[in-house]
Amino acid sequence: MKTIALYIQEFFLELTGAAGGWTLLFIALFDSSFLSLPEVNDLLIVRLSIKSPDSMLYYCSMTTIGSIMGCLTLFYVGRKGGTLLLKKKFAPQRLEGVSQWYRRFGVLAVIIPSILPPPTPFKIFVLSAGALKMSPVKFIFAITVGRGFRYFLEGYLAVQYGNQALDYMHQNYPTFAWGLLAILLLGMFTFLFIRKFYLAHPPAK
Repeated sequence: MKTIALYIQEFFLELTGAAGGWTLLFIALFDSSFLSLPEVNDLLIVRLSIKSPDSMLYYCSMTTIGSIMGCLTLFYVGRKGGTLLLKKKFAPQRLEGVSQWYRRFGVLAVIIPSILPPPTPFKIFVLSAGALKMSPVKFIFAITVGRGFRYFLEGYLAVQYGNQALDYMHQNYPTFAWGLLAILLLGMFTFLFIRKFYLAHPPAK
């Protein structure tokens, strides 16, 4: 039996150019706000990028923008009345765990779950970011880094490896997402280490 994700992919796969990009934007917007369409954007990016490699950057950009818009919708819901909503929808222990993540990791508490695949509970982190009064600028930065890194890397792999990338994602999506996270964290920690080293040892003038 086909999943809803496969039905949506097949329905929109033939849409390319501007229509394809706007389709991806709206799917990402709804998926990142009040609906749940697991993996649909990721697999559509791969399939559309394979079909139209020259449009890959456009597809990834529109998907990232849509995800930012959808996340901002939940973020501001969280700022207005997120604490009460979170208490109704999630167990106290889970909320405390998320709060500890924010206190310890800051924007990484948004970046990390924005990269990971379902069933990672991404929306609780978005609502919590609003409820805990994270700066909107920091929040947008975190979503842009997390979702942008994920989508653009998927598009790049699709252009480079074609249907092999699609087959791999179908069979190994969680492993793929954890790999994305590991690459991103390695890059971030390398940057922070180099920055800290140069601040501690400024070059001689």
